[in-house]
Amino acid sequence: MKQTLILASSSEYRRELLLKLQIPFSGVSPHVDETPLEGEKPQETALRLAQVKARKVGNDYPHALVIGCDQVATLDGEQLGKPLNHTNATKQLQKMRGREVTFHSALCLYNATTGNMQAEVVPYLVRFRQLTDEQIENYLAKEQPYHCAGSAKSEGLGIALIERMLGEDPNALIGLPLIKLITMLQNENVNVI
Repeated sequence: MKQTLILASSSEYRRELLLKLQIPFSGVSPHVDETPLEGEKPQETALRLAQVKARKVGNDYPHALVIGCDQVATLDGEQLGKPLNHTNATKQLQKMRGREVTFHSALCLYNATTGNMQAEVVPYLVRFRQLTDEQIENYLAKEQPYHCAGSAKSEGLGIALIERMLGEDPNALIGLPLIKLITMLQNENVNVI
């Protein structure tokens, strides 16, 4: 690979996913404001933020291929952000129990050298179990997913909250759609295998 590959994220989960591809990369935290714009649809927020993160890191690394990602969870069209604390996480999980939540995982591959940008949103549907307040409290005490959209980590104990899932790429639920990324990398002449 001629260009450096950079993951514009501080997420350890995205880093672990990208390691599966066995290609060299480095991680750089983009430090961007993730506040949705007024009137912005959830998938638009995710896509915009993935692109902003990729461009921001690309400005500092002009000879790199930069992967930008963002995820927005929605219930009935309402964005569910990162809860950041126990009280908010409890409210989110109570609201989601027995319901279907869509996770919009946006992916952007930005070639900082050529300016070429590929970007797409990969949706993933999750139906949550009819959870009791006690189950929610037990889960939050054990996993503390306060920096995860939707207050649940499917790659951990959060899988116990889920009744069923539907989507093209299970990695999208964790926040990095690898199947789509492989295609984008191929478009930039980077072959994983």
